[in-house]
Amino acid sequence: MTRPYAEVIGDPISHSKSPRIHGFWLEALGIDADYRATHVTPDALPHYFAGRRDDPAWRGCNITVPHKVDALAHVEDHGGVRAAIGAINTAIRAEDGVLVGTNTDAAGFAAPLNPFDLAGKPVTVIGAGGAARAVLFALAGIGVGPVTLLNRNVEKGAALLSSFGLDGQAVALDSAVPPSALLVNTTSLGMTGQPPLDLDLSVLPGDAIVYDIVYAPLETGLLAAARARGLQTIDGLEMLIGQAAVAFALFFGAEPPRDRDGELRGILLG
Repeated sequence: MTRPYAEVIGDPISHSKSPRIHGFWLEALGIDADYRATHVTPDALPHYFAGRRDDPAWRGCNITVPHKVDALAHVEDHGGVRAAIGAINTAIRAEDGVLVGTNTDAAGFAAPLNPFDLAGKPVTVIGAGGAARAVLFALAGIGVGPVTLLNRNVEKGAALLSSFGLDGQAVALDSAVPPSALLVNTTSLGMTGQPPLDLDLSVLPGDAIVYDIVYAPLETGLLAAARARGLQTIDGLEMLIGQAAVAFALFFGAEPPRDRDGELRGILLG
């Protein structure tokens, strides 16, 4: 029998830490399976899913930039993810062999915010891509508001806020950051090889939280600026590990050992 496997797809993909995360959990639990990174360009996305559909060893994949929206066209949407979030980050093979899309980003994003009371408090979100959809879905569930969304395309940002029923406004990406209890970067700005995200954080209150979902590098310029001001920060590994844990259970039918998160972070940072 061919060894079962799952993978992460994206363009680019070499920066992904997902193989190390899932590999750590597979080894810890003694599961005989693989997890790999596969480079898939936008043009190759239909061919990728067509090929995996006929591979019984394939348990599923995590989906990263730039495929989170386009991948919806190649899988079944049994959970209503298209209407609820409008993007997926995970596809799995169901028991009947059908490929099904889901989104574990929202749960992964929200988990580190559980200790904080953000209901009814102002939030700023940077970006309006696939990751932003999951973030806004989670923020709507928390009941934050109002939300200021900074994006290059203001109309797209406004439509996104409306689609999640969030009060607030969309403004240009180079607009000033308003006072906020939480600021979230959902873009690739600040990622290795990408332009920096230069924001003036001086208007944020002293108890504000700055959350950057970028994890390569882990210490982004945004987080460094927030820490210099003494603000609370949440780095990209928090969301990455959280969403990966949900996906791992779907792929391999076992809960990952989250009591070893500290050890895992050490490996990822090493």
